[in-house]
Amino acid sequence: METTIPQVLAATVRRDPASPLLTFYDDVSGDRTELSAATLDNWVSKTANLLVDGLGLGSGDTAAVALPAHWQTAAILLGVWSAGVTAEISDPESADVLFTTPGREVTTKASDRYATGLLPFAMPLRELPDGFGDYVLEVRQFGDHFPGQPVASNDVALNDRTHGDVLLAAHARAAELGIAAGGRVLVDATTRFDPVDWLLAPLAAGASIVLCANLDPAKVTGRVASEKVTQVVA
Repeated sequence: METTIPQVLAATVRRDPASPLLTFYDDVSGDRTELSAATLDNWVSKTANLLVDGLGLGSGDTAAVALPAHWQTAAILLGVWSAGVTAEISDPESADVLFTTPGREVTTKASDRYATGLLPFAMPLRELPDGFGDYVLEVRQFGDHFPGQPVASNDVALNDRTHGDVLLAAHARAAELGIAAGGRVLVDATTRFDPVDWLLAPLAAGASIVLCANLDPAKVTGRVASEKVTQVVA
């Protein structure tokens, strides 16, 4: 069994690089973004390269991720973990780098700060807040292959939990929710905030994800059919 989050992602990509791994919907904006395992891995690699080659971060450093459940958030979190950096989603004050959305009040000492509008087609922001880089523009400058960083199961991954602890929680959550290997799980992004729920439990179980923001209940039945969903986690 994989003991770190990067190992889980790598196993997922090896198993089926071409099939949809994460499909994102926003029922307000009308956005639908589908990422295969290989495509998501490219975004993850670019993010890890941004952190390691661009910012010089690694083991012992912390990235504050003040973002809702979204495909870009998945890429950022998985990139953070691939880089050997700790993701902090509760207390960003002491972080070394910040990822957030414009207008969100975040207190942090991080000198490196990135904003994203989480816009359809990964469009850049029209107006960038002072002191911030645009994540989707900056990350595209980096390579889509990441050579890897040494990451151990006892390294801190999420807040104060290690990779081993987080994966144990992800497997337990998958079992509790009945998520099975090969399944396709529809997740309501408005009710699931912990990435263990909306991202890592399905990945650890070997399932793919249909992540829905601002979910319109009237669209669930049709989406289950069109996306071949095997389970709804609302």
